Amino acid sequence: MAISGGIAAYKCCNLVRLLVKEGASVQVILSPDATKFVSPLTLSVLSKNTVLSQFYNADDTWNNHVELALQNDLIVIAPATANTIGKMAHGICDNLLMATYFSAKCPIMFAPAMDLDMYAHPTIQENIRKLQKQGNILIPSGYGELASGLVGLGRMAEPEIIFDTIASYFTNQSTALQNKKVLVTAGPTYEAIDPVRFIGNHSSGKMGTAIAHSFAKSGAEVVLVCGPGVQQNTSHNNISRIDVMSAEDMLHVCKQHIGKTDILVMSAAVADYRPANKATQKIKKKDNVLTLNLVKNPDILSYLGEAKKEHQIFIGFALETRNEKSNAQEKLKRKNCDLIVLNSLNDKGAGFGTDTNKVTLFFKGKKSKELPLMSKQKLADELVQESVKLLSTRKVTKEKKR
Repeated sequence: MAISGGIAAYKCCNLVRLLVKEGASVQVILSPDATKFVSPLTLSVLSKNTVLSQFYNADDTWNNHVELALQNDLIVIAPATANTIGKMAHGICDNLLMATYFSAKCPIMFAPAMDLDMYAHPTIQENIRKLQKQGNILIPSGYGELASGLVGLGRMAEPEIIFDTIASYFTNQSTALQNKKVLVTAGPTYEAIDPVRFIGNHSSGKMGTAIAHSFAKSGAEVVLVCGPGVQQNTSHNNISRIDVMSAEDMLHVCKQHIGKTDILVMSAAVADYRPANKATQKIKKKDNVLTLNLVKNPDILSYLGEAKKEHQIFIGFALETRNEKSNAQEKLKRKNCDLIVLNSLNDKGAGFGTDTNKVTLFFKGKKSKELPLMSKQKLADELVQESVKLLSTRKVTKEKKR
């Protein structure tokens, strides 16, 4: 929970109490000005955790904003002052609270609090809309008496309302896919040339691990098959991680689990070819030219698609550099998928290694949906929502057949 410097900060003591009482683990971060409105000691006692407000502690130890951002399932900024909202909207990172916000992969809620004229100002309203477009969740301000003595909009939502919003969010997230089994692949595959060298690609696994987390927090049991070099944190009670090296390794694991899978998401960048023969010893550099004979790797998605069951949802990814739409539509049909997620390397901010992605979704029946540039975690949440819709459609279709 992040608290910025406004008079409404005092209300957050009650919010922290409500969250802890419900069993939540609460880490409080204060902006430097917030310490003037509410006592860190009070919040520490209520949260049962040390309250943080600076990058460095008195003993010169560092508060790692990246770890703070990644270890949470949700960040709530309340109150979100005009100053903090402006920094969030325009990339100004000048304190621990803001550094944590900009490092976050989890959903963000923010509860604006300010005087009515500030709240109504076009710039503030535009900043709020901008944050919502980026995927942040607005907890609307209420109407009432303000610290200035005036009455109007701008009063921070009451702690009970913020608590109910948080509780509803986790209830919806944790039950949407309860009892469903999801198989996700992530990262590259490495195809060995010799004991030292390999054929691979630049996939980081960021997209696949984000997808696994989104399904896990929606209540699904997730088997995450990771290629080599995937370094993202994949710890979650609902995620079982299996590490593999080659395309054949990945296929072997997928074959073991596909029979019990409700949703398959093939986001891994599987190498298309592998050396026909792997050298048992390191190949020494002696000739000007080294010729490798390559053979085609198994097409994992096509293989699994041939035995796809009626109740299963298959989602594939297509990374293209030309004829993007026609290639994606062809892949949708050929691999027996319900949805193809098209990446284009021509789009800035998309592709390997980035924290953002820009995709177009292609469904059966030539329906498509273009999504704007967004974080990979936000895109993962979008794919979970589309999966729920596809499952619902499948259920309705079955009932009609009866």
